[in-house]
Amino acid sequence: MLLAVALFGLLVPNGLFVYWLVREFGSVGEVLANHLALAFMLDALLATGLLAYLFAKRPPGPVAWPWFVGLSILGGLGFSIPFYLWLNFRRPGSGHREFSDWWRVAGPSN
Repeated sequence: MLLAVALFGLLVPNGLFVYWLVREFGSVGEVLANHLALAFMLDALLATGLLAYLFAKRPPGPVAWPWFVGLSILGGLGFSIPFYLWLNFRRPGSGHREFSDWWRVAGPSN
């Protein structure tokens, strides 16, 4: 399921971005002048930083948090979150924890 969500997150939102980049992109100045675009970029940056911190403090598996940041830059959060989790939980029969086990303990520590 995580892989299907990651594929959707890579193709749909990034497909729209690539279409915009090829057909409608004017200049970086136009993007920076668009306050709505700046708000979305800042939101994505903050969410990526917060999730990277969470993955650094409570690693879900053997794949380290810098991979999450790289995947986020490559394909956005709609791709990087499910794909990063899939990379860490793709071998459930080999002694690794299940996703639900990590999710249960990823909350604040007491």
